[in-house]
Amino acid sequence: MVVSMKRSAKRLGVAALMMAMALPLAAESPKADTVMATVNGTPITLGQMIAMRDSLPPQYLAMPDEQLFKGILEQLIQQQALADTYKDKLSQHDAVTLENQKLSFLATRALDAAAKAAVSDEALQKLYDEKFAKVAPSKEYHARHILVATEDEAKAIKADLDKGSDFNQLASEKSSDSSAKNGGDLGWFGLGMMVKPFEDAVVALEPGKISDPVKSDFGWHIIKLDEVRDAVPPKLEEVRDELAGELQQKAVEAKVTELTGAAKIERKTDGVDPAILKDENILPK
Repeated sequence: MVVSMKRSAKRLGVAALMMAMALPLAAESPKADTVMATVNGTPITLGQMIAMRDSLPPQYLAMPDEQLFKGILEQLIQQQALADTYKDKLSQHDAVTLENQKLSFLATRALDAAAKAAVSDEALQKLYDEKFAKVAPSKEYHARHILVATEDEAKAIKADLDKGSDFNQLASEKSSDSSAKNGGDLGWFGLGMMVKPFEDAVVALEPGKISDPVKSDFGWHIIKLDEVRDAVPPKLEEVRDELAGELQQKAVEAKVTELTGAAKIERKTDGVDPAILKDENILPK
């Protein structure tokens, strides 16, 4: 009985060992320093590949993952192989070019941080209120026009309209503006979007009425006002990207002004001819 139990235990132990050996070892999750290839002993890492991917134009990012992965890896392999063959000392021009690239990269990172910090729900809401919510109500106008070069042409068109001619048809036949193909339709627009003489004429019209000839820098207009409506401010979500861009631009400008103002700067350009930048003998390539 004891011998039988020992044999059973031994068989179980062997079976467990064989199962453990059959199971694959758990692979570590790839990290930035995970090596994807080596070139003459120099490693190409996953981090390098990700950084290259982040620098690619959008059209490349639409490629299938496998194709993009292989393409990026091959590009880095080729670059490393080529770089290994360059044994000459960098020229002074190349050395300062690399320094400038590093300087630009670090400056961009600093500004990115300032821009990112500037955008918050509270800041977006405040700017939205300033630009839209607190603005006095205004009107929007839907109008058409016929644009011609001379006053005589405009008067002749107005006379035809007074006799009952169709505005849209005359616009398509006689207007020199790109809106002619749409019967002179300019769509909806608010105050400040059109040149002043045109805007004044539109505001003075009643819906359905046609103006006398109006002169602007573009020529002579005959204007028909179709509709007027109260301007409705856009919703915050509709202008979120626009507002975020404005906040970021202001933050970047403020950061540049702040840091350059606080920096100890000594300019030593007195007596230097600006044309010296063209002298290639100073920094040969």
